[in-house]
Amino acid sequence: MTVSSEPARPSAIAGYGDWPAYIQHHPRYQAATPAAQELADALGVPGAPPQPEVAVHWEKTHDGVTTSQVSWQLGFGPRTTGWLIRPAGSSGPLPGVLALHCHGGNKFGGADRLVELPAPAQHPSAEQATAGHYDGRALATEVARRGFAVLAHDTFAWGSRRFDLSAPPWRTASALEARLAQWREDGVVPSEAEIYNAAAGFHEETVAKAAGLLGTSLAGMVAHDDLAALEVLAGLPDVDQDRLGCIGFSGGGGRSVALAALNPRIKTYVVTCMMTTFQSLLPAYLDAHSWLLQTPGLWRLGDWPELTARSGADSLLVQYALADQLFPEDGMRDAHRILESLHGQESYTGSFWPGGHVFTAGMQQEALDFLAGSLNANDPQTLPTPSYQGPSR
Repeated sequence: MTVSSEPARPSAIAGYGDWPAYIQHHPRYQAATPAAQELADALGVPGAPPQPEVAVHWEKTHDGVTTSQVSWQLGFGPRTTGWLIRPAGSSGPLPGVLALHCHGGNKFGGADRLVELPAPAQHPSAEQATAGHYDGRALATEVARRGFAVLAHDTFAWGSRRFDLSAPPWRTASALEARLAQWREDGVVPSEAEIYNAAAGFHEETVAKAAGLLGTSLAGMVAHDDLAALEVLAGLPDVDQDRLGCIGFSGGGGRSVALAALNPRIKTYVVTCMMTTFQSLLPAYLDAHSWLLQTPGLWRLGDWPELTARSGADSLLVQYALADQLFPEDGMRDAHRILESLHGQESYTGSFWPGGHVFTAGMQQEALDFLAGSLNANDPQTLPTPSYQGPSR
């Protein structure tokens, strides 16, 4: 008998070995309307399991808010970590907001970039993401200070839900070795997070291929996790199920569009730096975006702004950055016109801000005011007034 001397080939989906069986034996998501069902089918969204049992790991009150680290187990893959943030001493029912983290090229972390955490609970990579993308502000914590119960969770492939790339599959390993060689040549000593994020950037192609083979997509799997988190938020005893919303920047804004279209629980939502027409991405802006936006066949359902018409939400705020490196201005302005024609001034607000792909303090102030007004939050607090003028409309 001949025994092969070759080492075992690494799994291309390590940490998610039970993912294929979950998809193959789990029913598809059943949406409340035909329009939402078309989107769910296009993304290949699996049906979310019954509301998972939530464990509370710690709770701390600081600077006007109480933050709890929580977790739950979905039907496959690693356990989900999230943070529940509420105004200190609040007695519900509170309006609830799901805070959706961005892609950011940072899959080592997830929702921790949105939460003000006691040292040393926040990883340096999360601090960098908060500083670079959110103007140094913990978005979920700031929303809670305005009178909301806020849940910020790691979604599929990020943070606690990331893939195990300690022994990367061969395509990822080859690309990663080239990156490591360049770092060595440049005298750079990368951190654990930087190495993981480099590998995860290459590995996203493999995840997208696996998802397509299984009849789903990266966006569909992220929506699955977001739908489950929405059920967790809605099931909390001090949350008003009739006053729920979501907010997201960049990839989180795309998640906000999908979640609002898929689930009628969402009454209002905010999309920041994640709105354009699909046509405007061709041909020069395709490489600026990940598989989270570019699901094969999605355009057949309509343009990106047109997907908002599949939502039953009462109100929508879209914030555009005029110098956004990821979207051309003409595409953003075309999307704005489409949204105005679809929703009217009563339900749609669009604002154009100076600057690049950053959720600035001024934009956050507008977003928090919008959520507070739309969901009737009490006892609003305000962020410091930004040094520049507000948006144009």
